Amino acid sequence: MSPRPRKPRRCCPTRRPTDHMFKPAGTPLSKLQRIELEADELEAISLCDRDAMTQAEAGVQMGISRGTIQRLVTSGRKKIVEALLLGHALVIKPHE
Repeated sequence: MSPRPRKPRRCCPTRRPTDHMFKPAGTPLSKLQRIELEADELEAISLCDRDAMTQAEAGVQMGISRGTIQRLVTSGRKKIVEALLLGHALVIKPHE
């Protein structure tokens, strides 16, 4: 039995930063561990935290369920905090 196909997620391309990688200053990228932040995680965090939407409103905006938004926000925040606290490079993956 194969898994259910992934629902398409609407991510606003104007929300994406012009830089696709953030790293500590003064440390070469070759010496840093990379943490990949998915485009949909960034979009969910942006809608909930920056735009102050509820998870239900963000779910409607992205075309996915509130539960999926909650999982995206939780995993995205964890990655961002890990990169900041441990000094890793944060790579923002493009939306597929």
